[in-house]
Amino acid sequence: MLTDYLTAYRPGDGRRAPRAAFDSDGARLSLNGRWRFRLSPTAEGQPVDADFSSWDELPVPSMWQLQGYGVPAYTNVNYPFPVEPPYVPDDNPTGDYRLEFEAPFERGVLRFEGVDSCFKVWLNGEELGWSTGSRLPSEFDVSLRPGRNVLAVRVHQWSAASYLEDQDMWWLSGIFRDVTLLATPVVNDFFVHADYDHRTGNGTLAVETGAPGATLSVPELGLSGVPAAGPYTLPVEPWSAELPRLYDAELSAGGESVRFRIGFRTVAVEDGVIKVNGRRVLFRGVNRHEFHPETGRTLDEATMRADIELMKRHNVNAVRTSHYPPHPRFLELCDEYGLWVIDECDLETHGFHPVGWRGNPSADARWREPYLDRMARMVERDKNHASVVIWSLGNESGTGSKEPGGTDNLRAMAEWARERDPSRPLHYEGDWDSGYVDMYSRMYAGVEEVDAIGRREEKPLDDPALDEHRRGLPFVLCEYAHAMGNGPGGLSEYQELFYRHERCQGGFVWEWIDHGFSHERYGWAYGGDYGEELHDGNFVTDGLVFPDRTPSPGLVEFKKVIEPVRVTVSPESVTVTNLHDFRDLSHLSFSWAVEEEGREVASGVLDVPETGPDASVTLPLPALPETAAETWLTVRAALAAGQPWAPAGHEIAWGQCQVRSATAAPGASAGATAGESAEASAATAGSGPAKASTVAVAGTSEGASAGGELAVGPGVFDAATGRPLRIGGVPVEDVRLDLWRAPTDNDLRGWPTQVATEWRRAGLDRLHHRLLGVDRTAGELVVRSRVAAAAQDRAMLATYRWSATGDGGLALTLTTEPEGEWGFPIPRLGIRATLPASVDTVEWYGLGPGEAYSDSVQAARVGRYAMSVDDLQTPYVFPQENGHRPGVRWAELGGLRVEGLFGLTVRRWTSEDLDAARHLTDLVPREAVYVNLDLAQQGLGTASCGPGVLPRYDLPAEPATFSLTFRSAV
Repeated sequence: MLTDYLTAYRPGDGRRAPRAAFDSDGARLSLNGRWRFRLSPTAEGQPVDADFSSWDELPVPSMWQLQGYGVPAYTNVNYPFPVEPPYVPDDNPTGDYRLEFEAPFERGVLRFEGVDSCFKVWLNGEELGWSTGSRLPSEFDVSLRPGRNVLAVRVHQWSAASYLEDQDMWWLSGIFRDVTLLATPVVNDFFVHADYDHRTGNGTLAVETGAPGATLSVPELGLSGVPAAGPYTLPVEPWSAELPRLYDAELSAGGESVRFRIGFRTVAVEDGVIKVNGRRVLFRGVNRHEFHPETGRTLDEATMRADIELMKRHNVNAVRTSHYPPHPRFLELCDEYGLWVIDECDLETHGFHPVGWRGNPSADARWREPYLDRMARMVERDKNHASVVIWSLGNESGTGSKEPGGTDNLRAMAEWARERDPSRPLHYEGDWDSGYVDMYSRMYAGVEEVDAIGRREEKPLDDPALDEHRRGLPFVLCEYAHAMGNGPGGLSEYQELFYRHERCQGGFVWEWIDHGFSHERYGWAYGGDYGEELHDGNFVTDGLVFPDRTPSPGLVEFKKVIEPVRVTVSPESVTVTNLHDFRDLSHLSFSWAVEEEGREVASGVLDVPETGPDASVTLPLPALPETAAETWLTVRAALAAGQPWAPAGHEIAWGQCQVRSATAAPGASAGATAGESAEASAATAGSGPAKASTVAVAGTSEGASAGGELAVGPGVFDAATGRPLRIGGVPVEDVRLDLWRAPTDNDLRGWPTQVATEWRRAGLDRLHHRLLGVDRTAGELVVRSRVAAAAQDRAMLATYRWSATGDGGLALTLTTEPEGEWGFPIPRLGIRATLPASVDTVEWYGLGPGEAYSDSVQAARVGRYAMSVDDLQTPYVFPQENGHRPGVRWAELGGLRVEGLFGLTVRRWTSEDLDAARHLTDLVPREAVYVNLDLAQQGLGTASCGPGVLPRYDLPAEPATFSLTFRSAV
């Protein structure tokens, strides 16, 4: 058959040998633009000589499902076709592309940077060959004719190669990266070796190339037209992610010149630690798929720059190119801006896991050639990038055969790469034995396990030799902290282990961006929104930035947790610790500010010396002004001068300390840092309401009667039910105990238990409030109720004590007592209330400005903030609990002021509305504003893929007492 190549094990035919990606001054012609296109339902496609004058036009590069031809489909693990390698479905959408062009030369090279998933090429009716390996370049030699040339490309959605490309992403097809026609190069390939000796400060430069008589020029190093082979040893400034020093160079041969940039650096694993230029490095990393909500995996340079600049502004220093090599321009930008890169091969066979790894290509000798082909094409393309410090064999592809003499294609890849490029260590997470790699890599290991691994006390392997080998390796979390929806929680616990254990060299958060497509009906679309037969829902929206690249609260938290400078403030001094790997602090300026109840009363500059890496300096504080109210001192570290990725003044790190307490803010003590204050507050304690006794709640019961009204201070109550009706003239409704939140993605998923399932089983989303009694005494109204769910015998007993204060306020003390067997953490403990829809702006003093939760609170700082109700919402692609501001001392909502120490959430829809919604467009504002005042909420964790909430952030059902004061806002 003409399409036999679709089920072939070999990776292609007719292609040129893989080589480095570079631009020369030789003639070239971009073939990007409008191509003729027709989609067929099967693999036969259109005849090569078909009249294409009436075909549609399609932009190249692009993905045809995003141009109206078919629809995207998302699966995480499962193949969307039967698992019978190497066969693929008969229904195999096939796109035929045609382009007419005039060639500027007679012989050349046709280069495709990326085509998904298999394609065949003809030029002027002559077949050139075919190729697989979607995220890898393919080149073909071409002979061109004067005048009109016709290029025909047939692209198939499915091929045998699809079994190797199951990378937790949308299944999309087409010519999605650049197509270029190059004059046959004189400099066909070259390999730059630019090592750095940290002991001498010298670099050693040699360039491997097959071009006869090739010469090298590096003007800054005094090299001009010297033989390329070298080697040349001379003083240089090294390259690192923190100081990405590059030298402009030129390689010339046969009248052709290639300009490129050199970064001198040496990567080695020594004493069980990954070192660059002789120093241990710590990866503050993210996993990055290529994604754009309009164009899929087709990215322009502006988008790539935007990603890198946003990463750098949030203290990210490393990228794992999950799970394929990126567009080559992205790596050039990583060299320029400074990012450590784990370059990962275009390989994942995760779809064999559901069938017990039967038939997995990693253990099948017939697949060895495509495995090696993919590794070679990645290494050869990207070998000259200083930013690429680690090669990764691929992702979630199981293991090779463990039997003696069995096939292990992954080991073969490692052996080839180590032979070709011994200058970079090798990574692969899928085989925990780690027998042929240079680091022990894991995904989503819990904090306790990481701590044990850091001590080199992990559970031993059965093979003593393998165990000894692995125990001597550095440890990297290639994926952790799954950033799906509201979260991840618990980042700071991991980071402390990275600092504590030399072996633990950081990790890469999963992942950078939510893969939500722009959608007219849903706003952002995820799996299932296109009618897929098989899909994994919103599991594809698990990024630190939203689809439009707006930073999520998770990214803001990550920035704080991984900041490369630690600023520790006390009432007497400030300690600055330099956590950079290479640079001192001379590029930063330090300032301080004193705020009394959120208003600045003094500020100044802090003179911090040029402290080197891993060093600290402690400085006395300047004289602070006398203040009467709660007062906080904040010290900021910011860029002293602009960088390519941020302007001068951009904040890198900060620390905060309370230097004066106030009786108006119970639970806060002098000398507490912002984080400590947050954990001490009822809203963020996470250690159970019994340990936090400062927040107050109002509660009512169901079944109010028209029994008249009763006044207590500025409050007016239903005399029969004790239900508040108005406070300070502001109408209030449904003021009562609340135990429910709209589950987060981390609540809805879990290893092995979904806590949201327990909550629903217990009926926490459908509670009934039964009035037990209303007692009136002198100056006090006491309301008792029992809160329980239908079909359940467990309950929460609530007692509300309302009383007038001496200064015109209405005080509430709420005590809660669980009844029956609970045995699981509850979502929240607090009150909810309904206010008029006219409430539009909320002002508060407490932690902010963004949302925070007990295990995701490091980025929140104490201050005075104001936002609209709409701006208080966090637009997660899949609606869920969001917008919680903890540690609030007071808040003003329209004409109502609430005082105490509490967590605040304000919305135009209920928690039930939020729970029922599946897309942001499902959330329709009601004619009311809904307020939660929380004693505490359950932590976030990262159970959507990984560990759940750490025990210290669980919210058990325990007795609690907490208090609030309400009054009219002045």
